[in-house]
Amino acid sequence: MESKKLKLTFATGVTTVTGANFLLETVEPELKVKILVDCGMEQGSSEAEKNNRMPFAYDPTTIDYLLVTHAHIDHIGRIPKLVKDGFKGKIFSTPETRALAPLLLEDSAHLLEGEAERKGLPVLYNMNDVKKAFTLWHEIPYHTSTKLHGGFDIYIKDAGHILGSGMYEITYNGKKILFSGDLGNSPTPLLEDTEQITGETYVVMESVYGDRNHESHAERRDKLENVIEDTIREGGALVVPCFSLEKTQVILHEINNLVEEGRVPSVPVFLDSPLAIKVTEIYRKFQKNFNIEVKAEIKEGDDIFNFKNLRLIQSSEESKQLLDVPNPKIIIAGSGMSNGGRVVHHEINYLPDPKSTILLIGYQSHGTLGRRIQEKPKSVRILGQEILVRAKIVQIDGYSSHKDSDHLVSFVSDTRDSVKKVFPVMGEPKSSIFLAQKIQDNLGVEAYHPQDGESVLLDF
Repeated sequence: MESKKLKLTFATGVTTVTGANFLLETVEPELKVKILVDCGMEQGSSEAEKNNRMPFAYDPTTIDYLLVTHAHIDHIGRIPKLVKDGFKGKIFSTPETRALAPLLLEDSAHLLEGEAERKGLPVLYNMNDVKKAFTLWHEIPYHTSTKLHGGFDIYIKDAGHILGSGMYEITYNGKKILFSGDLGNSPTPLLEDTEQITGETYVVMESVYGDRNHESHAERRDKLENVIEDTIREGGALVVPCFSLEKTQVILHEINNLVEEGRVPSVPVFLDSPLAIKVTEIYRKFQKNFNIEVKAEIKEGDDIFNFKNLRLIQSSEESKQLLDVPNPKIIIAGSGMSNGGRVVHHEINYLPDPKSTILLIGYQSHGTLGRRIQEKPKSVRILGQEILVRAKIVQIDGYSSHKDSDHLVSFVSDTRDSVKKVFPVMGEPKSSIFLAQKIQDNLGVEAYHPQDGESVLLDF
């Protein structure tokens, strides 16, 4: 078979964890096919906000396909802008991602409109752009081959990261390139494990935790039990900054089990996030995606996202009234990196309280309030106020939805006999570079950490 070449451009999402956006295209002048993988928003800093407003590194009107790995905003957040700027191609994702994406993008549009008004800037995109994007959106179930123009074939495997998360295996001229999206920290409390990959020629993979490992799965649950018990004993409030998608559902399920097994006292638990409440309903509709243990719980009649003393908070007025609820109590609120949302107000209220605890269970990007709190300063500035930090700051990495360093290497090892090159992306540089070296040292596989905007030619 005659060798061909494809060009891979790392538009954004390379030297940062967020903002995934990669372009795979043909180079033959007689046949032009352009495939985007993800179109995410950078998150976490004022610099990220500026970058999101920058023109795309390519002409959106020339893109034929957009493949969406999953519904987190750092993978879908700029899709409406892509459409606004002229994209008219086809968008593909799993049905689960298609069900979740409107909730996340509508919430994003609402926040962006408010932000633009406050700062006197033009809005990045609006609700009409969101709606238009879904007129272009098509569903592909897991394990289904779909032929694209120009001799491309795509196949989605389960990434095990969040509900509906997929890895795209793109076959061209008899060779395969895999885009991992984000890879789940298997085994997860809710979902099936990340599927194995074999026969890949190239792998573009995440590297969020490329330089470190998590606690064991048993240890993470013990730590959660201990932090709940300690906060109750102290008579404080446990505040959990939580992503609305996946992390909230995992924590609800874990607390549900701890309460029902009598491992922690039953105290008031407040889910203070209208978006998380809506996402949880989508999770209920796709119970077929859950792992065998969770399916068994449901079959026995357990409502895995509900338990005694859980209260769902919808309105902002109800949220404000939580301050008047006596301690001890647990408040789960967005956002996961404390870069907005209702959790910020709870942190203002409880960071100065030595009896209370802030529990961090997700990655905290550089430049976010969550990262500053994670560093345990004496005080932190929130909404123009200098807030003393007297509360306990606890981190549980085991609830990360991302694979750790050893498991990322293991993921690649399944295809080591065929893979020519691995590109660690979607991580801070130190994590990506460390993972690249570890893959080379442990597996003897060439690995290269690209730069933002860099393009490489791949032999097919």
